[in-house]
Amino acid sequence: MNGVLVRGLVRQSQRLAGAAAHCPNRQSFHSSPSWRVVRPYLLADIGEGITECQIINWSVKPGDHVAQFDPICEVQSDKATVEITSRFDGVVKALHYEQDEVAIVGKPLLDMDIADEVAGDSVLAEVPVEQESSDIEQEPGKGIMTGQIEQPPSPLESHSDAQAPSRISLEPATGQNTPSRAPALLTPAVRHLLKQAGIDVNDVEGTGRDGRITKDDVQRYIQSQSISGRSQPTPPVVAPPLKKAAEDKVVPFTPTEKHMFKVMTQSLTIPHFLYTHSVDVTSINLLRRKFNTTSTLSSTLLPPDVPVSKLTVLPFILKALSQAFSRFPKLNAHLDTATNPSNPQLILRSSHNFGIAVDTPHGLLVPVVKNVQNHSIISLAAEIKRLSDLAQAGRLAPEDFKDATFTISNIGSIGGSAVAPVIVAPMVGILGVGRAQGVPVFTTDKHGGEHIIKQEQVVLSWSADHRVLDGATVAKAAEVVGTLIQNAESLGLALQ
Repeated sequence: MNGVLVRGLVRQSQRLAGAAAHCPNRQSFHSSPSWRVVRPYLLADIGEGITECQIINWSVKPGDHVAQFDPICEVQSDKATVEITSRFDGVVKALHYEQDEVAIVGKPLLDMDIADEVAGDSVLAEVPVEQESSDIEQEPGKGIMTGQIEQPPSPLESHSDAQAPSRISLEPATGQNTPSRAPALLTPAVRHLLKQAGIDVNDVEGTGRDGRITKDDVQRYIQSQSISGRSQPTPPVVAPPLKKAAEDKVVPFTPTEKHMFKVMTQSLTIPHFLYTHSVDVTSINLLRRKFNTTSTLSSTLLPPDVPVSKLTVLPFILKALSQAFSRFPKLNAHLDTATNPSNPQLILRSSHNFGIAVDTPHGLLVPVVKNVQNHSIISLAAEIKRLSDLAQAGRLAPEDFKDATFTISNIGSIGGSAVAPVIVAPMVGILGVGRAQGVPVFTTDKHGGEHIIKQEQVVLSWSADHRVLDGATVAKAAEVVGTLIQNAESLGLALQ
């Protein structure tokens, strides 16, 4: 039986060789110990249902040698920009798209010549044959054998090996290594994880579809290696000596801080509302800079006993508040809830006594400038300086803190713009003044032309007691104050 099979194979081989000699144009195949594969590199799904991407730039060109994980190109979808890296080692043969063209997900991106790879369904490859073997013709309707046909044994060999039938090998030429797992089964994220951990793809067991290796497979492999590595004894780690922890310190309140604690706790019962707006102080700054740099002007306007070295914005704001409160007296009032708690009443104060918050080494102090309505800008500046100097020296008298009807906190002298100041009972309001800043402003001239000018502005922040004052009243008073400040010449320097 074996002899008949061998003779049949010999006759079939001779017939195929003869037919090949008569039909030289028929398709022929050859085998080689070296495989060369040209694989179309498909644009993989980059996630989130993206079906197409624009080629931003190519990192390779035909003829370039690339290694696994080398950048190939950068693509952009409607959501993000992604760098595409190589899954193989090989040579770029052709690019399927130009820069800025739209590539389709799942379609070939480029062709790559890959050495020592087994071609899959998507590979354009030559079929290997032995270099010195005769061509084998593919007859119509016959299958294709991509391996080698062993030569039939001689009669002596056939007789001695009668029990060993002849074999047809469908394997590639001997001497080749078993191919590694096809990189096409790995997602870019898995390939990056393998490379980062220095793991051979063949060491990881894939549990995904068609044996695909998932990120969970790689993580399990890493954990298994960590567990096996921990079996080795490790030397104990000696912790550095701990420094002695700093001890907590109890700091008692100073008298000033005790007073602030008491007053601010009472302020929690007041329903505050905040109103802010920006005010142009350009004209005020021009006026006071002129005063501060002109000695003859200051000596003419100042009485001999007024120790004012320079003007600030604060006295202008106090004077503008006083004039506005003449039209909105509810802001210069005390709320009396102690005389008859069931029937509270509002006391409109005739004197404009404004407390000014001063930051001192002893804490926050609020001396009072009394009868602002009777002061000029210059005399207000002198009184503010006198009280500030006494506060810094800790020499304020009890009389200097009494009878405030409204409070101003010039937080801008330290920093910041908008602030939410806290009302001190029985007053019903407080104003926070921010830092002056130069800002660009659009203006229109009398001919309708538009211009951009630099304007110095300050943010004024009003806190009001909503039990007494509504938003409209505060907004109207704030607009009057803003108008007066923007037209500083209307306030006058020496006029009361």
